Amino acid sequence: MIRDAATFEVFRNAVTGAADEMAITVLRTAHSQIVASSMDFSAALCDADGRTIAQANTCPVHLGSIPEAMDAVLERFGDTLADGDVYILNDPSLGGMHLPDVFAVTPVFADAVLVGFAVSVVNHADVGGWAAGSMAVQSTTVFAEGVQIPPSRLVEAGRTNETFLELILRNVREPELFRGDLESQLAANHTGARGLRELVERHGTGEFGRLVDELLDYSEALLRAELDGAVAGTYEFADQIDDDGLGGDPIPFRVRVTVDADGLGFDFTGSSPQVASALNATASFTRSGCYAAVQGLLAADIPANSGFQRVFRFEIPTGSILDANRPAARGARGLVAYRLIDTVLGALAPVFPDRTPAAGDGGPNSVVIGVTGDDGSSTVLWDVLCGAWGARPDQDGIDGISPLGANLANTPVEDIERSGHVRIDGYGYLTDSAGAGRYRGGLATFRDMTVLAPWATVQIRSDRRTSLPYGLAGGRDGTPSANLRDPGPDEVLLETKPHLTMVAGSRHRQTTAGGGGHGDPFTRDPGAVLDDVLDHKVSPRGAREDYRVVVTGDGRIDHPATALLRSAR
Repeated sequence: MIRDAATFEVFRNAVTGAADEMAITVLRTAHSQIVASSMDFSAALCDADGRTIAQANTCPVHLGSIPEAMDAVLERFGDTLADGDVYILNDPSLGGMHLPDVFAVTPVFADAVLVGFAVSVVNHADVGGWAAGSMAVQSTTVFAEGVQIPPSRLVEAGRTNETFLELILRNVREPELFRGDLESQLAANHTGARGLRELVERHGTGEFGRLVDELLDYSEALLRAELDGAVAGTYEFADQIDDDGLGGDPIPFRVRVTVDADGLGFDFTGSSPQVASALNATASFTRSGCYAAVQGLLAADIPANSGFQRVFRFEIPTGSILDANRPAARGARGLVAYRLIDTVLGALAPVFPDRTPAAGDGGPNSVVIGVTGDDGSSTVLWDVLCGAWGARPDQDGIDGISPLGANLANTPVEDIERSGHVRIDGYGYLTDSAGAGRYRGGLATFRDMTVLAPWATVQIRSDRRTSLPYGLAGGRDGTPSANLRDPGPDEVLLETKPHLTMVAGSRHRQTTAGGGGHGDPFTRDPGAVLDDVLDHKVSPRGAREDYRVVVTGDGRIDHPATALLRSAR
């Protein structure tokens, strides 16, 4: 029970603000485009027991993995934590998720008493391995993906272990970029530690602890209140990733979500065993995807902390794609989270039909370009391309936006072209690419690239070509993604997850999937269809075939012809 509502509300906003200040610090100081422009990072504050108490408005599928990272650090260093220390890790078997995501953990002391931790997670542009970007789908063991960092003390009493840092830097393609982003993490942690320390000094250690307990209880109570009206039962759904990038079959995801008095249970029995490629995840990442799905569906305004997570329970098969055993590769595990979120939302659609959207693009496309200079130097460029959300029960899908769970931004064209190694020739939406429905899905996004460097390696991660984004309530599925080499008369349709070499003048087009529709498309307001035609989101032919709306050549609705078509369907 909250004893002093005013004090509690001030504390709740202050601790969240301190976490957000960490995120702002990263944005202002990061060096790489994947962090500073596409915002692939996260930040959070924990209490002295490692419980998450506040998260910045950053990448959700990172944040739910912080408890496991904290457990790993406390197990290794719990008896020797000291003021001025910083610990880092990325090993998926020891608290990490995949190797590019490096956790930095800073213990926070007030009057020589441990009061909490500041934690940042950054997707570094490269951590070594055989492929630029360290996320090649074709990797078959973690040893091929880059430098593995178990929970380790990077900074001791304010002094960086330069020998350890130099060992890491020697194993990455752009050492100064890695160093810059790591220093950005340390600056963010310093900012978070200062904010946490100020809160403790303001309230006192004992009162700070009581306010943290109230905050966690508050989040749990709010989420349980959202579930009170749900019909108890077990709800099932299945979805899939197109392939494993090695020529394998589709990868199935199955979930049984149980809604009962105890909260939410997630049983993933029947999902794919771990695969030979890098499309594997940790159990912490799987849990994180579930947290993100439920928060997006029900609890956008509920603080996402360890109290929020108490409502969940899990059955995640060991040795599955959702909890792979070492030495499984996990570099491309991002697709697992996006498909997992789609699967969970599909299961919850009958429980919350007025809130659940149709499936979106299935996760942002990622194109990683690696260029080696004549002097042996390396350049790694990330082209992150987000597509669309599926239609919502009462609104169209959103175009050109990050999927739920990622909170990323499309890489600015200027950032990609600055190196002089590639040129972006086209960037926009595709007409008739959204799933039809009473509310249509979001449009597919495309980007055209020409390689200018003498040669470059290109690693592509995409999906939703054969397993299309599903529609709901009679809405149609979305449209497939595509990768085209040298688009035009002699274009070649590439696989969804290829690794290839391109020479100067080679061109590539990537297209995201279009979002699924919601509701019967023949009940869509003809005026909304006309607006889409005038905005070139739907063609006149698409209006007639998908919506049974006849648009004349001068941009008007032929109402008698439309009524006839719709009555004769």
